[in-house]
Amino acid sequence: MLNVADQTPNERLNTELYEKIFAEQEDYRNKILCLPAEEILHHAYAYTIREDILLSLEYNNFSDKQCEILLKSEHPLEDVFNKWEYSESPHMEAIRRMIESTANEKLRADFKRSLHEER
Repeated sequence: MLNVADQTPNERLNTELYEKIFAEQEDYRNKILCLPAEEILHHAYAYTIREDILLSLEYNNFSDKQCEILLKSEHPLEDVFNKWEYSESPHMEAIRRMIESTANEKLRADFKRSLHEER
């Protein structure tokens, strides 16, 4: 990230939002690391999605108004995660396509191998 003095007002807001959400994620991480291993596994999905939200903040800039409204929240990461958790996502469809693609690649390789073995 840029030096604060070199940042535009929008970049400063995005940085402030990133830092707030980063701190919230660190708190979450520290809380779950104190749990038994079995319980940590129950938080794995939430932890991963929250990390992806944080990563998105690194690579995207949001408007001043968007940053300001999220900065007003006590727990903006939790707010975004909760919105994500209860929304329709193409995630499972993407996984299904990847399973099909992997299976099809293996079927083609198997078919090619069987043709070479017949020769």
